[in-house]
Amino acid sequence: MQTFNVYPRYEIEPVKGKGCYVWDKENKKYLDLYGGHAVISIGHSHPKYVQAIRDQVEKLGFYSNSVRIPLQEMLAQKLGDLAGLPEYSLFLTNSGAESTENALKLASFHTKRKKVIVFEKGFHGRTSLAVEATDSTKIAAPVNITGNIIRLPLNDLEILEDTMNDLIAAIMVEGIQGVGGIHIPSQEFLTKVRQLCDRYGAVLILDEIQSGYGRSGKFFAHQHNDVKPDIISMAKGMGNGFPIGGILIAPQFEVKAGLLGTTFGGNHLACAAGNAVLDVIKEESLIENAKMVGTYFIEKLREMDVLKEVRGRGLMIGIDLKENIKPLRSKLLLKHHIFTGASSDPHTLRILPPLNITTDQVDYFIHSLKKVI
Repeated sequence: MQTFNVYPRYEIEPVKGKGCYVWDKENKKYLDLYGGHAVISIGHSHPKYVQAIRDQVEKLGFYSNSVRIPLQEMLAQKLGDLAGLPEYSLFLTNSGAESTENALKLASFHTKRKKVIVFEKGFHGRTSLAVEATDSTKIAAPVNITGNIIRLPLNDLEILEDTMNDLIAAIMVEGIQGVGGIHIPSQEFLTKVRQLCDRYGAVLILDEIQSGYGRSGKFFAHQHNDVKPDIISMAKGMGNGFPIGGILIAPQFEVKAGLLGTTFGGNHLACAAGNAVLDVIKEESLIENAKMVGTYFIEKLREMDVLKEVRGRGLMIGIDLKENIKPLRSKLLLKHHIFTGASSDPHTLRILPPLNITTDQVDYFIHSLKKVI
């Protein structure tokens, strides 16, 4: 048997990692400025994280949600405190797509409606309704097309207001668009979204799957604005590589037994990983580091006149070039041993490093970028 080969891949095989670096099977060292799609939040193989998983698996790796799992309660407490949202409730999932599905399902239960407004260049996952909400026709199968998704331009207040009505269950927007090329919803736009949801009784869902967990220099990217969502979806950096996701749910949602469910979501090992990540983020001031190093990173990039545009907040950065970035990414990887990311825009380079990156590592990237550009 062979694997179902759907992934375009570089012929590189990482075998170990530490901090912001990985090493391949030939012991070549690479600077990781992509973190496997923003998944590596606290750095590769952080000792506290490794120890937490090791200790937990020696005791109990898994049992279902039919029993009490105190690790979930611990995770909810730590997350609420660090994110500044103690009044919200936590429902745990396995992935970003599953978080999206549960957010949309809960919104529909709550409003008894079907229609959802999303935005151009958005990415919300590859399952069921999440894939229809994603702005990519090539990954949506016919079975995924329900007709319940309404897609609008980001930051266009007039079109949004003209489209909104009392049939809309939810408006879903990313804190910062990731796959779409690092586009940020404006303060004015998010304020209008909140107002319209309140006026029409719709649910505001903030997709923080990629932009959350400190990456933007705040715990969630939307916290740069004075807006509170009804549901926040999360995943990526939550487990530093261990599969875990979740949604934060505002107090107005009624809890009913069986309303949501999952077999693996919130399992013992996932929660051990999730708790360790939150501990390290807090103890090592990684949100503050993301803000400081991210500001430095963006300033250094904007000094390069050859770049068309630099967008982002914290350590979620998009670099626009005039030409296709594919050759440049290959040169950075193969000649300078730096991992970077692409986006749905072929001209946008995506930078999503671990939150413990240093200014020296940024300087190495800037030096390398100048050589290959």
